[in-house]
Amino acid sequence: MRRLLLVLLVCVPATLVSQAQPPTGRAPAAATPSVERARNVILFVGDAGGLPTLNAASLYGYDRPQALFIQKMPYIALMDTSTASNWVTDSAAGMTAIVTGHKTQNGVLSQSDAAVRGKKDGERLKTILEYAEERGLSTGVITNDAVTGATPAACYAHSNNRSSTAAIIAQLGKPIAGNGVDLVLGGGRSAIYKATAAAGLDLDAMLRGQGYTLLDSPEALRSDTPRAVGLTDASDYDVSAVVAGAIGALSRNPKGYFLMVEWDLHTDDVKKGLDRTLLIDRVIRETVAKAGPRTLVIFAADHSFDIRVRGGGKGRPLLPEPAPGEAAPANPPLRMDDGHTGEEVVVAAQGPGARRVRGFIANTDLFQIMLAAYGWKEDSAAR
Repeated sequence: MRRLLLVLLVCVPATLVSQAQPPTGRAPAAATPSVERARNVILFVGDAGGLPTLNAASLYGYDRPQALFIQKMPYIALMDTSTASNWVTDSAAGMTAIVTGHKTQNGVLSQSDAAVRGKKDGERLKTILEYAEERGLSTGVITNDAVTGATPAACYAHSNNRSSTAAIIAQLGKPIAGNGVDLVLGGGRSAIYKATAAAGLDLDAMLRGQGYTLLDSPEALRSDTPRAVGLTDASDYDVSAVVAGAIGALSRNPKGYFLMVEWDLHTDDVKKGLDRTLLIDRVIRETVAKAGPRTLVIFAADHSFDIRVRGGGKGRPLLPEPAPGEAAPANPPLRMDDGHTGEEVVVAAQGPGARRVRGFIANTDLFQIMLAAYGWKEDSAAR
């Protein structure tokens, strides 16, 4: 009997094995051909949205662990976030590694580790957005930070100093590949105009010269607008509508698109950070549902943040509000030390190419995963 059972198990066709369902509670993986190729890649970056933040947001929002959509995506990896010389990264070095496949120094945007912040340039590193532009795809960046902030800027700019606002935004007028990033939607409006005016740059004239439609806010984007810059001073806006509008606009290109969406999840303001985590988790779920089978959707954090669940329990609020006139509890369930940390962060993915997201990976591997999903190879000069 044992021999018969063994023969039956050995002879199960591989096609039946391949039809096995993902673990219970996981989102179903989209059907993919044997050679996976993505037409589109959407990269969501939770700035400071490390594993501790995701864990706390799930408990805070749903009173149970692992309730976020991100935590149910079918492919998961843990990603190192170190820089070329430090265990703890800032967003500039962290995002540079993700979009170029090369580690660099803190404060440096898409230049090699030979750069010295504010003093010396390193070699220019080609970003995944620039690979897409070079091949005729449409591209976009969305953020609730300034569009010249480290995470979005690393996609389209090359600078030895993340604080060089005017020099960073000026690079929209001098793209290295294609016609440059097509949709630039986010914050920092007043600071950017102040910095460019001080540098003698007529920002509106430069942007119109590059064929951009100038919008009063990201939410003003229409799906039939192929190139636009929409700036606001607000740190929160209807990101769900903006992401949907951007996908509609970028999808008009039959060659495909690359879209990066950053949402600030820093928990130095704990409630705001956790509310934003719940929001972007919902947007990712909506995006996966609508993006189509040829779109790779990835969530990753550029770095983690020092927030920890130290107590509490089911049915008790994670952020208890003291009664009027009472002091805050001495030992609250959720405690935070205001700073970046160096532990691995979660990467979650779904769509063609997502199966490469597994195990322990480096932040530079995420660039290779996106490149491979498109079916492209890294330029030999960029290695």
